[in-house]
Amino acid sequence: MKKKHSISTFLPLSLLCLAYVCSTLSCRNQPATSPLATIPTAPNYADNSQWYIVDRHASVDLFYITSTETGDYSLRGLSCHYADTYNDSTRQLLLGEMVGVDQLLSGGLNFFSPYYRQCTLQSFTSDTLMRSRLPLAMGDARKAFAHYLEHLNGGRPFILAGFSQGGTAVVEILKHLQPEVQKQLVAAYVIGWKVTEADLKAAPYLRPAQDSADLGVVVCYNSVRDNSCAIPMLSQGNRFAINPVNWRTDATPATIANPHPTGHEEPLTVVLDTNSLLLQVSGYTRNDYILPLFGREGNYHTLEISLYQQPLRHNLSLRAQQFCSMKSEIHLQ
Repeated sequence: MKKKHSISTFLPLSLLCLAYVCSTLSCRNQPATSPLATIPTAPNYADNSQWYIVDRHASVDLFYITSTETGDYSLRGLSCHYADTYNDSTRQLLLGEMVGVDQLLSGGLNFFSPYYRQCTLQSFTSDTLMRSRLPLAMGDARKAFAHYLEHLNGGRPFILAGFSQGGTAVVEILKHLQPEVQKQLVAAYVIGWKVTEADLKAAPYLRPAQDSADLGVVVCYNSVRDNSCAIPMLSQGNRFAINPVNWRTDATPATIANPHPTGHEEPLTVVLDTNSLLLQVSGYTRNDYILPLFGREGNYHTLEISLYQQPLRHNLSLRAQQFCSMKSEIHLQ
């Protein structure tokens, strides 16, 4: 649990490992769908091995759900389209992201992240595959969160966050929040995914963030060079968006310094297109890392956390402080 990982490179490295898995195992040898497939053993969330936890004895928790770190592979001689949470080779990819995100974003917050039978990358190559496979992964995420609330949370306020497939899980968890649990929610971060009209119908209490410090709201964004670089599965139909640099919902440009391998910082300009609700990022000069199978050049999906790590980290802390301050004032009254 204390193993060190590079803060600046955890996402590219884990995704490169995933690309290798896809190229050497499943993308080359197995079709996207198989008549013979197997499902890994369900995680038991009473088992400590199914969690990555950092207890900082803080008053607020960050509950984080990982992105897609798994490619199709062979399990017991059959094709498998879900992560095996008891297998070291698949666990390591999830662990790399857990550790990296904790180091990038948590600050003084407690960190809880469950292993879950996330769908493989190939599951997102068609809407049909995604719809058929996501329910199992989302069921694990909801069970993990329910166990966290009952056995690990201790009544503390919490922040929900997830990236990509993890963002999907955050939306699904939000749909099932009971009113008494909603009162503990500081904010939810749906990073690199979307909140659709159908989601709002299922959970009409979901509210988009309007600034840097409002509470009980949803922060959502997707980054591109320009609108032609969007990946529809990730962002089409999105109803929520905010600029995570200036925390505005209009088209006011914001500038952020992006660390560069040469040692200098390159200024990036981030503008929210209020029509498409996409973040348009200009000034990024490195070679794009293109997501395997369905990625597009100029789509910055793999950078959604690393590009904004400083304002995100500050914002999680700010909202946590605002929540605790508000609760203290209510208690004093």
